[in-house]
Amino acid sequence: MRVTREQAAANRENILEVAGTLFRERGFDGIGVADIMKRAGLTHGGFYGHFESKDHLAAETTTRVLGREGWLRRLTGKANPSIRDVVRSYLSPRHRDDAGHGCLFAALGSDVVRQPRSVRRAFTEGLRLRVAALQSVLPHRSAAVQRKKALTTMASLVGALILSRAVDDPRLSGEILEAVAASMADA
Repeated sequence: MRVTREQAAANRENILEVAGTLFRERGFDGIGVADIMKRAGLTHGGFYGHFESKDHLAAETTTRVLGREGWLRRLTGKANPSIRDVVRSYLSPRHRDDAGHGCLFAALGSDVVRQPRSVRRAFTEGLRLRVAALQSVLPHRSAAVQRKKALTTMASLVGALILSRAVDDPRLSGEILEAVAASMADA
């Protein structure tokens, strides 16, 4: 059965969406092409009509997830969030508990170093975009100071989320989120 161009494009978008969730839930190496395609409701054989390889899919997925406009709005639900809104939304139990739809940096940061250059490049460009978005909500200072603060903020947010997801003690997990959010609010 022949698939229209529109359906092929929709299938590709579906594969990217499913892969974005599954990669964040299980890691780049924790899920195979067959499982991604099955979850997308498609056959394994159709994969290569859309992507050259799983690495190609990983790079495109990383670009897609990190390149979306409006990250701060999606995170906070606000058109013009403050840095405090960003910190509180990012370091929330809801964000911690939904890795599949949460921050790709926290979910896959340690995996990226072992991925091909194309994935690392997409990750790097995504980080640049996120840092620029953070700079836009920081108090007006010199560009150099804003950039340093945005880099520090991003690293603190990601690190806190990683640790809060990694521990097996729910109380400690909540303490990590709360302590880092409070220390960032004080800064």
